[in-house]
Amino acid sequence: MPALARKLRLHDYFALAFGTMIGTGWLVVMDDWLGRGGPAGAALGFAIGGLILLPVGYVYGQWVKRLPDAAGEAAYTAQVFPPIISYFTGWMMLLAYFIVCPWEAVALGKIAAYIFPWLDSFELYRVAGQPVFLPRLILGIALTLLLATINYRGVRLSANFQKAMSSMILLIFFMLLCISGARGAPANFHPAFRGAPLLSIFLTLQIVPYFLTGFESAPKYAEESNPDFRVKSYMHAIALALAVGALFYSLSIVAVAYIAPWQSLLGKHFSTAVAFEQGIGKHWPVQLILVMALFGLFQCFNGNFAASARLLFAYARRGTVAPRFASIHPKFLTPSVAVIGITVGTLIALLLGDAILVPVTEVGSMASALGWLAACLSFWFVEPRVRLRVITAMGVCVSFLLILMKLVPAFPGHFTAAEWIALAVWLVLGAALHRRQAA
Repeated sequence: MPALARKLRLHDYFALAFGTMIGTGWLVVMDDWLGRGGPAGAALGFAIGGLILLPVGYVYGQWVKRLPDAAGEAAYTAQVFPPIISYFTGWMMLLAYFIVCPWEAVALGKIAAYIFPWLDSFELYRVAGQPVFLPRLILGIALTLLLATINYRGVRLSANFQKAMSSMILLIFFMLLCISGARGAPANFHPAFRGAPLLSIFLTLQIVPYFLTGFESAPKYAEESNPDFRVKSYMHAIALALAVGALFYSLSIVAVAYIAPWQSLLGKHFSTAVAFEQGIGKHWPVQLILVMALFGLFQCFNGNFAASARLLFAYARRGTVAPRFASIHPKFLTPSVAVIGITVGTLIALLLGDAILVPVTEVGSMASALGWLAACLSFWFVEPRVRLRVITAMGVCVSFLLILMKLVPAFPGHFTAAEWIALAVWLVLGAALHRRQAA
């Protein structure tokens, strides 16, 4: 069997990890962020989230040096725990990446309909009271097939696409920060918190894992690094992606709340665009934001699509799902059948429409934290050095707390029936697809 193509360098790993984190959340659900914590609470929630996740990122950097395996968390936990635990750990992490794909495909329709309202026509059916429109569905399908083609034809093509999108996003984001700083006012920022400061930060911290999932995606491409790639550079890519991602989200919240009164944005679709239009009194900033949103959507969709395909490929190679998903294209040296599998799954989930947006955020957040906990806990058992075990223990505590926030009813913002149902469906699907690992 041929091996995966080895073509990735440091800037490719950063672009893939950063792009997996930064999509359209800062545009589509900004009102939810502000509603949770107010501008200060939400911004601090993301900043603190990025900071406390550094030990988790450190553990991933250590793991990939020891075990450069595309299976990621499944491979790490297999060093310590029974195969069934390894499998379901990997299956939950696959959910964290895969579920973003239909999320972004649905978000494309929402953004496009904001520009072209006629797209909200030809209603096909409703899911949980949310309409599914034919034109928006066609857009989501078209984007899914485009990114599937890019990933099918080579990791170099996918990485180049990711770098181009990331560069454009950071450039436009800098422009928006300058506009907000020049035209905004401190009065718009008040009150700084939606409720009590600690509660405001806490409610935001609950969703941070979902929006920062991606910094740990770099090890999923460990088998595709350039032969000259230095092992310690994985750590650099992970830390840089995590820091830039957390800073991006925090500054986006501050910029939106600074340019327009943030309380007037609650409950409004695309509140980021609305804020800049209110603050400047002109429509062109909205167009600029929507262009940036499309770039973000493309890169986040592509990053999560690529990571999902690598995980599915690696699990098939380990014999825990159907072996056909471990096939490598003889010409493009990509996990071609796994790419097709993720494409089909995305298209099926896309049929649920807007109804998946909120439950996906909640379940994906918990799934990410569970994967981080498993990676940290496994490393704690295999690492003899005290200093590294202390750092790892910090990662264990952070991950465990993030999981408790979503599962324990005593915490505000815990899982509702919709999230429990979504989680149960995924676990049942995983059990149905599971194969006993080959000896």
